[in-house]
Amino acid sequence: MKFNDLLADAYGRIQERVHQVLAGLDADQLVVRPGGDSNSIAWLVWHLTRIQDDHIADVAGTRQYWLAGWSEQFDLPLAEKDHGYGHTSDQVAAVRVESADLLRGYYDDVHAGTLAYLAGLTEDDLDRIVDTRWEPHVKLGVRLVSVMDDCLEHVGQAAYVKGMLDRGEA
Repeated sequence: MKFNDLLADAYGRIQERVHQVLAGLDADQLVVRPGGDSNSIAWLVWHLTRIQDDHIADVAGTRQYWLAGWSEQFDLPLAEKDHGYGHTSDQVAAVRVESADLLRGYYDDVHAGTLAYLAGLTEDDLDRIVDTRWEPHVKLGVRLVSVMDDCLEHVGQAAYVKGMLDRGEA
């Protein structure tokens, strides 16, 4: 198996889980916050998609899908380049969407761009330094795994919240 195929498979699992989590949910269910202050499914899926969009666009040298039209469709009361890192409770509450289809559409666009980028990589590309703010400097391979890890963690959290909704616990 080529490394590109392995990465594409892993990122594909994120997409599968995003679709599973969003299936059957309406706008009200998407913004339920267990305990009144936890992250909602809408925020979790929006955030993981923003992180993937932001980070992959950065390493690929491309424009974020969010900045190419999705931000207008969501029309959130947040800064255009906001991706949710460090959000306050009020900012989490501000991430409201009209439907699961909107979140799914944005994620699918970002996912397609991610797969296109991964397909063009060579093994040598994985050693390219992409972030000098850390010691040691971050290589592309490490960044790709880091994004994947973050997205899987957040989609798992969203699945947990959906399970709470299904059991009437949220």
